[in-house]
Amino acid sequence: MTICTRCQGEGFINIEQIPESECSEDTEVILLWIAANDNHDVQVCDCCGDGEDWYGEKGCHYVGGDYQGPQGPYAYNGGLCECH
Repeated sequence: MTICTRCQGEGFINIEQIPESECSEDTEVILLWIAANDNHDVQVCDCCGDGEDWYGEKGCHYVGGDYQGPQGPYAYNGGLCECH
């Protein structure tokens, strides 16, 4: 397992833009906040996922189905996640 260095294992890019009072450990709460608010750049990490969902476990690589290699989600990058 490798912790994503783009999102520091959070699974989201720019998560610091969510007000602390509204931030949560619950992924669904964050996704709902993203959908309900327009003035931000928060998104699912583009290294861990496709901008809407994660390839495997959020914030981690090479576990939960996001394996290395030409058939995996990182095939476009030689089979490796961008932060590898």
